[in-house]
Amino acid sequence: MTDKPAPLFDTLVIIGPGLIGSSILRRAHADRRIARRLVACDISPAVRARVAELGIADAVEADPVAAVRDADCVIICVPVGAIAMVAAQVLPAMKKGAILSEVGSVKVTVMEAMAPLLSAYPDIAFVPAHPMAGTEFSGPDAGFATLFEDRWCLLTPPVGTPAPALACVTTLWEMMGARVRDMTVEHHDRVCAIVSHLPHLLAFTICGTADDLADETRSEVLDFAASGFRDFTRIAASDPTMWRDIFLNNREALLDMLDRFIADAQAMGQAIRTGNEDVIVSRIQRGRAIRRSLIENRQA
Repeated sequence: MTDKPAPLFDTLVIIGPGLIGSSILRRAHADRRIARRLVACDISPAVRARVAELGIADAVEADPVAAVRDADCVIICVPVGAIAMVAAQVLPAMKKGAILSEVGSVKVTVMEAMAPLLSAYPDIAFVPAHPMAGTEFSGPDAGFATLFEDRWCLLTPPVGTPAPALACVTTLWEMMGARVRDMTVEHHDRVCAIVSHLPHLLAFTICGTADDLADETRSEVLDFAASGFRDFTRIAASDPTMWRDIFLNNREALLDMLDRFIADAQAMGQAIRTGNEDVIVSRIQRGRAIRRSLIENRQA
């Protein structure tokens, strides 16, 4: 009889068990090759109580310092604007050789805020990650074990990140079912500005536009909403605090993409105004081609 191989981590800590954090816990709870012991930490008593009820962690803590003391890996799953604040709390309590990660969808400002903290703790490896997966729901009940299946997880390791730590985080996300790629923080933020942040900005805005219409027309919008508008409202149902932080922390890349979009939208409007069928058809065909590419790449 052969011994079972040791898990990737002895103790894995998730700070902020919302959609992403609770999905990590669910996957790791179902696959004990990931971690022998799972710890969830949250400042909200209601969230802690619900995580305990769901049974997706072996321990639930209110104090992040107590939660991380024996951790081999700590993943911070809080809004972007709070990541460095949480890191400042837990870094002094983490043991040498442990790995600190986070799952924010903006990296440049996070790295700028983290750099002075990390310089004081050279024995802690910092490996930022961004799983490109999610829904419009939030909280511990929103998570599910297959959330990351066949989705991309983008890693943005700082220069000098120890190879074993990077390998561990890569393996973690592969065990979550994700496809993993490394890139710089600057490239990450520009990519996410167009594929994620701008679509959310447009969804919030178009729903606001509909809500600002005269009462009679607004009621008809809500009564007769077609699939296109319903798709926008699904995105617009996302967590306000999280998206406020994303917009403000990735403002330069997002505003650049917004300017490009406005120029393209105005060009499309001009084509409609002047009856330029070639431009209209070309834009529609390009959209269809992108949709087909997403389906072929298993991202739709």
